[in-house]
Amino acid sequence: MVALGRFYWLAALLGVIWAVELVNLVTGYVLNGWLGLLPRTIGGLDGVLFMPFLHGSFSHVAANTFPLIVLGSLLAITAQKVVLMASVIIIVLGGLGVWVFGATAIHVGASGLIFGWFGFLVARGAVEKRAIPLLVAAGVTLFYGAMIWGILPGQPGISWESHFFGCAAGIFAAFALRNSAHSS
Repeated sequence: MVALGRFYWLAALLGVIWAVELVNLVTGYVLNGWLGLLPRTIGGLDGVLFMPFLHGSFSHVAANTFPLIVLGSLLAITAQKVVLMASVIIIVLGGLGVWVFGATAIHVGASGLIFGWFGFLVARGAVEKRAIPLLVAAGVTLFYGAMIWGILPGQPGISWESHFFGCAAGIFAAFALRNSAHSS
């Protein structure tokens, strides 16, 4: 049985995201303007770190919650020792990619982290070539593989750049952390 302690970080992350959403909702989403990622501006650079905690609406944060729970739980179970570092790599590198190359708009949402976790879990299976990561990679690909289309431009109001750079950062993290993850 998996110890519940492995999931505290995920519960804390979701708690912070929902607390920020409530503050944002009450204030008319003023936090998005203050802390959202605005590409190629010094004032928008702090959004690299804050973007995953901010959302554009209640339905936006609700839509991100289930994939955060599923993919985060898979990470908690199979990659406990590297989940924090992988998440930091995804948030920072993915956010910097959006800051440098993203469309001129305020980018918010945890979908970059979700796509990063997706990329990490799939790439980790290929990189490590061990049974558990390979099975997780196959399962994630089977159930979430269609989300790969989200890295392509097409839907107005959706930051495909966050999806693309988050996924790329997740793949990078799988390679960068491959020697650290074996005992997870």
